[in-house]
This record gives sequence, C-alpha cells and structure tokens, in this order.
Amino acid sequence: MKLKRIYLLPNIITAFALSCGLFVIFKMTMTEVGQANYQVLTAAAGILLLAAVADLLDGAVARAMKAESEFGGLFDSLADSISFGVAPSVIVLKSLSIPTGTQLSFLLMTAATIYSVCGVLRLVRFNVTAGQIKGDQDLVNANKKNFTGLPIPAAAAAIVSGNLFLASDDFRALWTISEETRTWIMIVQLVIVGYFMISRWKFPSLKTLHIRVASFQMVFFTVVGAVLIFYALLHHFVVLFAACAWGYLIVAWILSCIRVISGKKSKTLEDFEPDPEDEIEPE
Repeated sequence: MKLKRIYLLPNIITAFALSCGLFVIFKMTMTEVGQANYQVLTAAAGILLLAAVADLLDGAVARAMKAESEFGGLFDSLADSISFGVAPSVIVLKSLSIPTGTQLSFLLMTAATIYSVCGVLRLVRFNVTAGQIKGDQDLVNANKKNFTGLPIPAAAAAIVSGNLFLASDDFRALWTISEETRTWIMIVQLVIVGYFMISRWKFPSLKTLHIRVASFQMVFFTVVGAVLIFYALLHHFVVLFAACAWGYLIVAWILSCIRVISGKKSKTLEDFEPDPEDEIEPE
C-alpha cells in the first residue's frame, strides 16, 4: 500500500499550537481551584493567542507550499479541539472559587462540558462540509467568505477574554461583583458561545475582508491604529482582547439579525442569512 506524503512544516506548526493548548491545560491542572490569579490567567491567554496565530499560520503555509493533506486537516482539527475546545473550559473551572459538590459548581461544570462538546461538534461539521464541497470551487469560495457557526478559535477568545476581563483591575474599577455573580456570568457565556458554534448563523472570515480606501488614507489609519493597539497592549491588554473577541461576535450577530429582520429585502447582507437547520433523518 502506497503511503501518502505528509508535509513536515505545516504539521510542525500545528504541533506547536497543540503544545500550547496542552501546556495551558497541564498548568491549570496543577493550580488549585480558585488560585488562578490575574497573572496566571494573563499568561494562559497569551499562550492560547500564540496557538491561534499558529492555527492561522499552518493553513497559510500549507496553501503556499501546496502541501494540504488529509492528515494535516485532521491533525489541525484535533489540535483545535484541545487548544480551543478543552483549554478554555479548564481555565474557567480553575479560576473560580466555587466549593465542589454545590449546585452552582455542577452548573458550571455542565456549562463547560456544553462548550467543549459544541466545539468538537463544530470541528466535525466543518470537516464533513469541507469533504462534501471538495472539488466544487464555487462552494469552496463561498465557504471561505463566511463561516457557518462561530469558529472555535474565536469562541475560545471570547471565553478566555471574558473570564480574564472579569478578574482584571479594569473591571473591578468599574464594578465589584461577588464570586457567585462572576460564576453565573461565565455559565451564561459558555452556553451562549457553545450554542453559536453549532448554530447555522454566519460569521465573517477576516481573510476575505477588503476595505477600499485611498493609499494615503490607508497609511494614515494604519499608523494611528498601530499606535493605539500598541498602547492598549502595554496598558490595557485585557480590555483590547475582550473588545476584539466580543466585538467580532457582536458585529456578526447584528449583521445576521438585520438580515433576518429585513427578510429577503436586504441584498447587501445576503451572505449573513443563517442557513436552515439540518434535519436529522432517522436511521
């Protein structure tokens, strides 16, 4: 039997992303419940951001080298399920000081399980869909333009940034909430984000984002944006992280809601019309 060629570089990058996710899980596992302070959560968020960058890079490298393979696709999905499906749930569970055996702890574990299971289902559906449309270039291009269901890296960013923001001094300077209230907020976040991963709602792909502006204006806005981003990274990293993660979700939700409310009248937002729900056929 002839073995298919397995390209090394894209899979090394995927292995790095997987290692980032595993490191976060192992680090949080060695931390006592409720003892994951702001510094630990920030470090975990930074490592998962590295995993997200690697997740973007491995696909880009594979396409540039024309080294896309079935092995690489499956390896990438398995790595994503751990780094972005399991690690965020572990971070949330370890960062909240909730006594074990209580009803609230059970609800939190249930919400974390829902999030992780939905993440795995999202990846399975993505792989099945990719296999079905393979060879049809029109469907491939349409699939790249928008995602059906929230991508799991974006879901992980929303959960991790939301949890980090609630533990930050920036949030505590605005509001003071109890640990129980913080837990309820995270339960709601986990369930909502989990649902939108397996939903048929559309989320835009940043790879296909094109903004038409004059070249000099582009340079000006790029410089101003870079200065603001660097300042936010140095002084308000958690606020920038949460704003970007949840801003992506909120903008996609608004566009889809406008499309649903306007019906078929709005041709501009036609791409954001949610797909019909899949029908489950009896076996």
